[in-house]
Amino acid sequence: MRGGVLGAALTALILAACASTPSPKPHPAPARRPSPPAELHPQRPRPPRPTPEAEAPPERFVALGSLRGWEAEDHAAALAAFRDSCGAARDPALAQICRDARAIGPLNGEQSERFLEAHFRAERIAGEGVLTAYFSPEYPARRKLSAEFNAPLRAKPADLKMVDAGTFDPSQSGRPIAARDAGDGTLAPYPDRTAIEARPAEKALAWMRPEDLFFLQIQGSGVLTFDDGRRMKAIYAANNGWPFLGIANPMRDRGLLAKDNTSAETIRAWLADHRGPDAQAIMQLNPRYAFFSLAPDDGRQPVGTANLPLPAGRALAVDPGFHQMGDYLWIDASAPTLNGAFPAYRRLAMALDTGGAIKGEVRADLYLGQGAAAGVEAGRVRHTLRLYRLVPKDRQP
Repeated sequence: MRGGVLGAALTALILAACASTPSPKPHPAPARRPSPPAELHPQRPRPPRPTPEAEAPPERFVALGSLRGWEAEDHAAALAAFRDSCGAARDPALAQICRDARAIGPLNGEQSERFLEAHFRAERIAGEGVLTAYFSPEYPARRKLSAEFNAPLRAKPADLKMVDAGTFDPSQSGRPIAARDAGDGTLAPYPDRTAIEARPAEKALAWMRPEDLFFLQIQGSGVLTFDDGRRMKAIYAANNGWPFLGIANPMRDRGLLAKDNTSAETIRAWLADHRGPDAQAIMQLNPRYAFFSLAPDDGRQPVGTANLPLPAGRALAVDPGFHQMGDYLWIDASAPTLNGAFPAYRRLAMALDTGGAIKGEVRADLYLGQGAAAGVEAGRVRHTLRLYRLVPKDRQP
């Protein structure tokens, strides 16, 4: 599960399977035939064109072959990722297709395309939203506090309890939230980032550069490399329950970043260049704070909310209020707003994760993999999103 973002991340070079759709080659326009004299075809009244209100709405269900970018998809890679992760599917019909796919085994591109088209149709989710991306970073860390490595990686505090949000706000009843247990039965909302950072870190798991820790909290997991060469996984453990607030817009509004250059790499570079009170004040605009545990690095991709490893380029963090874990989705994302971004992402991916900043039905965060190259690409993704849910064909509308 992503603890911080996620999505605002924030949150380019690693994905050979990127679904950017090349522009079609232009075809020469047909030669125009000369019009005969007007007296040879007197004007006939034309039927009135329908008004926008009278035009038929777009089809709710469409064939996969009609999806924009479908022909350019790597169908074999898409089906392979589905086979690996479809155990998360909760829908019985989708679970049956999962069993069928696993029973057949690996297929080539053409066979995979036929399998997908035979079993699914696409349901358009109304409206447009935003696609962002995230990754699993690798950062240096130290066992002891130093001038450079002075931000503590904190474990989940003993006084943090998950309770029903209705404890503090009846309108939020049924939703879990972090609370601080005073030890005498008294509960209060857990402190925000500023208050947590003011506490001494008596049992820090590691020490990091402040901007690295901030981005680790946004991404939700990562790998730490210590000066003795040991590598440890930083695994999300909990958060303080405060909403995630992105810092890109405030930095732009204050003139700290250019309007079209608010990528994650640009933000991180500014924080590193202004390390100290200036950078800390900016980071504290985001009250959400994530806690971690450490485990030996096994080289595998991080595990998402669905408790499965996230396949790079094929996993999405979504809003669980609108999507179930294991939902199979087609993303059609274009019109990037950040410099250096790929022009489009069109591909199949599975809902396997969630994130604090991922809110709404047409909102998704694409997991792009591990390491610096994935981080550069992820930091440039902010595209207009159209979203489709793949529905088993044997299910009635």
